[in-house]
Amino acid sequence: MALAGERIVNSRTGQQMIFRQTARDTNGALLQIETINPLHGPAEPEHIHKRQESSAEVLEGTLHFKVRGEVRVVQAGEKIVIPPDTPHQFWNSGEEDARAIQEFRPALRTEDFFETLFGLARDEKLNERGMPSLLQLAVLVPAFGDEIRPTSPPWPLLRAITWLLGPIARARGYRSVYPQYQEGASAASAP
Repeated sequence: MALAGERIVNSRTGQQMIFRQTARDTNGALLQIETINPLHGPAEPEHIHKRQESSAEVLEGTLHFKVRGEVRVVQAGEKIVIPPDTPHQFWNSGEEDARAIQEFRPALRTEDFFETLFGLARDEKLNERGMPSLLQLAVLVPAFGDEIRPTSPPWPLLRAITWLLGPIARARGYRSVYPQYQEGASAASAP
């Protein structure tokens, strides 16, 4: 679990996160993170948070959100709330870096997911779009399915693929979380 005040950096996409309130701080009710999304950074893949409401309040700059196929521009001082199980993605195509406060209710294990993803980026284990290898996904997808699910390929197909590849991935040393990325380890080596 992350520590309040911990900063992690995705060296592949340039996105930064500062954990403001963690599951530990809120007894699992809330994860609140400050995000800095670089200008023209890549759009994250469309996804859902199966059991979580997510929101973003933009503090500086502009973020574009595509929610259920509809694009909404969220500027400084505005907030967007996305209900659970709602397909969405966001990106920054504004004129400056965008800073926002994002929240996930309940917290679940979202901070573990972000620490793992950003740690993999730091260790150059993500592709140019910021995605892990197929074998890494085979252990991440089932472990964090309540927190985040890509919308493509369809979930039943993705689960079948991970069911087949998961044992191979684990035998080759892939894990859903790595001790070196947890509890401030990635923050200590971040620029």
